[in-house]
Amino acid sequence: MNRNLILSFETSCDETSIAVIEDGHTILSNIVATQIRSHQRFGGVVPEVASRHHIQQITSCIEEALNEAKVGYDDLSAVAVTYGPGLVGALLIGVTAAKTVAWAHNLPLVPVNHIAGHIYAANLEKTIEFPAMALVVSGGHTELVYMPAENQFEIIGETRDDAAGEAYDKIGRVLGINYPAGKQVDEMAHLGHDTFNFPRAMDKEDNFDFSFSGLKSAFINTVHHADQIGESLDKNDLATSFQQAVVDVLADKTIRAINSFPVKQLIVAGGVAANHGLRERLTQELKNMPTELRLAPLPLCGDNAAMIGSAGEMLFRHHVLSDEGLNAEPGLEFDYIEKS
Repeated sequence: MNRNLILSFETSCDETSIAVIEDGHTILSNIVATQIRSHQRFGGVVPEVASRHHIQQITSCIEEALNEAKVGYDDLSAVAVTYGPGLVGALLIGVTAAKTVAWAHNLPLVPVNHIAGHIYAANLEKTIEFPAMALVVSGGHTELVYMPAENQFEIIGETRDDAAGEAYDKIGRVLGINYPAGKQVDEMAHLGHDTFNFPRAMDKEDNFDFSFSGLKSAFINTVHHADQIGESLDKNDLATSFQQAVVDVLADKTIRAINSFPVKQLIVAGGVAANHGLRERLTQELKNMPTELRLAPLPLCGDNAAMIGSAGEMLFRHHVLSDEGLNAEPGLEFDYIEKS
């Protein structure tokens, strides 16, 4: 039986990642070169610095991915690449490298939306069953995506302002936590108490959209006011109160969505999907519901090329291909995938 071997590229932000994926489910290699240390001194990702790192690392990452997978270019079925959304300079490095490999070795080129990649991280652990719902939460994205069938995506809710992960990083700076702050805030949140009663924005509104800007501002104002009057606040309590507000809104909107769109599975993906508070809450909420909870594997919650390879293999089977004219689209919407 022929197998689909996909060489995949992910460079949408500050991770240079190359993977080889077999039949959309099996990871033969997944190389991730992180840039976190370079960006920590700036308190966040600097686009130009990210692009320079991608240029320096991408060739060696390709070689390492192929060697670890024990395959050559002649064994590949296609090349898949994230072409948006993301940082334009970073995306261009991956897109240019993927197009070069595809052209040089006469391979089909598969364009992948970064959000679809996050969703398909779950497919690397167990096949996604449809209809399904996905909660995608990361530093740049917060969306609820309804998928009635394979290769059909509909965003039914999204953030009106800050993404959940972005809010974590911004309040982390106030707490004196280095970028990225999400993991440490999560750890602190398990040590304190919800004493500040921060706002749950849009929680009661009749839609599936999110807003975290007001929560972020309430947190920062609380800390600044305490500083001005010389009051000492417990940082663990602050973290707990912040995280409880985020998790309440994410969980409540998500449960409402799966009750409105009866689905077989709920997929939780993206960097914030690694948050233990969110995972615990959704596990508890769905314990007695017919919908199966599919939490993306912890190593695949962050940006990585394995998830792009899994989504790319699905798109390859649906003949969603591009040519040498493919370009980076930093503001790419999530409606580009053809309906089956």
